[in-house]
Amino acid sequence: MIFENGTIRTLDPSLPLAGSLAVAGDRIAGSVGTHETALASPEIVNLGGRCVLPGFTDSHVHFPTWAMTQREVSLEDCASLAEAVARIRGSGSRRGYGWRNAEWPDGPPTRQALDAIDSEHPVSMWSKDYHSLWLNSAALALAGGDLEVEGGVVERDERGEPTGVLREESAWRFKDRYRQYPADEMVDAMSDGMKLANSRGVTCIHDKDGWLGAIGLWQRLDRQTPLTLRVWQSTPWESIPHLREIGLRGGLGSPMLRLGYLKAFMDGTLGSQTAWMLDGSGVRITSGDELAEIVREAAGIGWSVGVHAIGDRANREALDAFERTRELWAPQGLRPRIEHAQCLAPEDVGRFAQIGVAASVQFSHAPSDEELAKRFWPGKLDGAYSYRSLVDSRAVVANGSDAPVEELDPWAGVVAGVLRHWREDQRLTVEQALHATCVAPAWLSYDERTRGTLLPGRHADLVVLDADPLDPETDLEAVQVVATMVAGRWVHNPPPWD
Repeated sequence: MIFENGTIRTLDPSLPLAGSLAVAGDRIAGSVGTHETALASPEIVNLGGRCVLPGFTDSHVHFPTWAMTQREVSLEDCASLAEAVARIRGSGSRRGYGWRNAEWPDGPPTRQALDAIDSEHPVSMWSKDYHSLWLNSAALALAGGDLEVEGGVVERDERGEPTGVLREESAWRFKDRYRQYPADEMVDAMSDGMKLANSRGVTCIHDKDGWLGAIGLWQRLDRQTPLTLRVWQSTPWESIPHLREIGLRGGLGSPMLRLGYLKAFMDGTLGSQTAWMLDGSGVRITSGDELAEIVREAAGIGWSVGVHAIGDRANREALDAFERTRELWAPQGLRPRIEHAQCLAPEDVGRFAQIGVAASVQFSHAPSDEELAKRFWPGKLDGAYSYRSLVDSRAVVANGSDAPVEELDPWAGVVAGVLRHWREDQRLTVEQALHATCVAPAWLSYDERTRGTLLPGRHADLVVLDADPLDPETDLEAVQVVATMVAGRWVHNPPPWD
């Protein structure tokens, strides 16, 4: 097929704007910008003035978890404990997500508040940042004393009794042991989630739900319904001994589903006040020395490492660890990444490019976290959400959503990066935001020669928008996804369009 009568942005500097686009099979074919193709009787796709871009990649999404949240009660925007309790009661659900109690006037979440809804069955509600878990007494009883773990917090009241809130490793232990879903239900939710992601222009994801078994869910889904997303799957760093034993390296898989990189955590989050800061506050999950050893072992078996780091201390320790081990991973062409890079000491911003560590960030976090950042990080905001500074330093910056923390919606992330309302010096250009959403993620997954730009030989993964975002007259907040194609196949709203 040949796309014409619209604006085609290749996102390749050698030919940024094309007159037409030819697709044959699952690839972009012929000469971009001309009709000189080997196609016989091609289908003509009349864009009608619309814009074509490379498909969007969400570089940081917890996809199975996000897919399941579409079936749970959302506590987003609850302004009080009473409102949260009322919403849970009204939903009839015992599982939910999205609470953020920093400003609740009637007190913090407690097990007693959930007991008033259901005292017999376990009730569990994830916080917005997914680093704190709110339980009722039945859920606490289910776990017994199995929640005290290094790197975790079991909040207690003045009498030493659990309040019902778990943080970090304690919350994740509960999830892993007592809050799992049946595999069939998860696969069904993921199938629905793929359709929703495709409708938002997503053609590839870097899935952060790296617990062992996640890859199996994708394989089950692929057998049930062929994948319409390309998946670059993370794996827990704790699996290194098993990977070494069987000789498995990152990158193995099919064009649609591949093993990606190893996942580790340095600290907690801003919202849960567990980010590891230079002032000594927060929760350290992994020390710099421990991360260095993880990176050494990973490099020894050919795996890159991606590490979650929110606080300025966590980011510095992570950068130090990658710098100390660079002689092991750099010669192999491995591509390490720091997830979030949310609060940086200003002197550390330039180190990402210097060392060769990518910043996997979430543009949508900046507007969402503004009030919390100003409250909990006063005096540290010069290095917080420093997206423009990272780009200007020539660091590789890839954009994701961290869904379900934020919604899985790459265009909303682009808008947040370009139109942010605080620290305006860190606003990105539209070109920079699109590069972080299309081009940089492809490089991170070693796909720079097959995805991320619309050039001959690349996968025919693309999105059609109703307006050209690079036109200065375009209202970015009003731009809509019209259609999405993956591997030359329409996966959302095929033409013709009204």
